[in-house]
This record gives sequence, C-alpha cells and structure tokens, in this order.
Amino acid sequence: MKPAFWARRAHKWIGLIVGVQALLWMISGVYMTVISLDIIHGDHLAHTHAEPLQPSAQRIDPAALSERYPGMTSYRLKRLLEREVFELRQGERSVLIDAASGERISPLDEATARALAVAAYQGQAGVSSVQWITDAPQEVATRPVPMWAVHFADRGATTLYFSPDTGALLARRHSLWRWFDFLWMLHIMDYETRSDVNNNLLRSAAAIGLGFALSGIWLLFYSFRRRASA
Repeated sequence: MKPAFWARRAHKWIGLIVGVQALLWMISGVYMTVISLDIIHGDHLAHTHAEPLQPSAQRIDPAALSERYPGMTSYRLKRLLEREVFELRQGERSVLIDAASGERISPLDEATARALAVAAYQGQAGVSSVQWITDAPQEVATRPVPMWAVHFADRGATTLYFSPDTGALLARRHSLWRWFDFLWMLHIMDYETRSDVNNNLLRSAAAIGLGFALSGIWLLFYSFRRRASA
C-alpha cells in the first residue's frame, strides 16, 4: 500500500484518540484566559488589614515571654481582631499569646474563626457554617492542617480557611476557583495532585498530538503534489 494510505489512516485514528483531549485543552484554555487570575484567586472576596498597634497598650515584656515559653526562636507583635497578640515561634510551630496577659490563646476557637472570617469577608452574605478541618480537601491540599473553614451563603459558595495557630487567612475558595481547578486538572492531565505539568500522560498526549499534526502536514503536501502532477 502507498504511504499516503497509511498516513491517512494514522491521521484518522490519531485524530480520534487526541480529539477529545484537544477539545478539553481548548475549553480549559478559553476559561483560563477569559477569567482574570485576580478573580480566580478571590482577592476581591476577602481582605486582611494590618491594624495599627497602640503605643500605650500594656504588654508583657519579651524577656518574660521567653522565660514563660522555652524554645522560643522568634516573635512578632500584631493585632488579632480587637486585641494585640504575640505570634511566637517555637521550632516548627507558631502559637498566639495575649500581649497583655501572656496567656496562650491558640488554637483559636470557632467563635474567633467566625469573627476573623466576617471581618475579612467583602461580600454581603452571612456565614452558613464553620468546620474544623483535620483532613484537608482537594482545594486546600497544600495547606497545613488542622484549619478552620468558614463557609458563606453567597452565590459563589465562598469558603475562607484560617490557621487556628496564627489566625492567618490560608486560602480563599469559591465556585470560579473550583471550576478553574477542575479545568486545570483536565488541561494538564494530572488527575491526582492537579499540579504536575510534566506527567507521563500529558507527555504521551502531546507526542500523539504532534504525530497527528505531522501526519496532517505530510498529507497536505502530498495532496498538493498530486494536483501539481495531475
């Protein structure tokens, strides 16, 4: 059989194999280019502000703090809602200490997590639920557990995740982000961690797609040559 026969056959079958994935690449690519990354990141949904410290506020002496909490490697003073706290580092873990009394206040309770979320949230909806997370869901799989998840009853199903150790806002998640994450998974063909852009499945699909393009180019030139010789 002539090479053109095999080229057409290969082109057809390769097209069937990679056609669905190529469609997914295009759909996911359109979504990722149309929706701004600022919106995907959810920066408009929640803001945390560094409130100014009160110069005259009563605070425990750092030397006394070091004696009270052995193993302290560093600390910083900040505001947590309506009070000042020390964020104290002990080895690999951070804890919050009331700046006035020196009492440890972390891990933060549900009421504090709710108050932090309401203070940071920029929407109009109320809190629908608060969850204590010890097994991180896929959307925050890279964040340290445990954490507080505060869900809001808005159209985007916004969830704010907070560290119970430091009160830090760990992540903002909403429907547009979740769709982006799902389409990103399809785009890079990593169905487990959704982060590996060098996985073997993607490499194979790219190689097959290249074969499809090359066979199409060969057929294009072959058809031109046949017309020219006719």
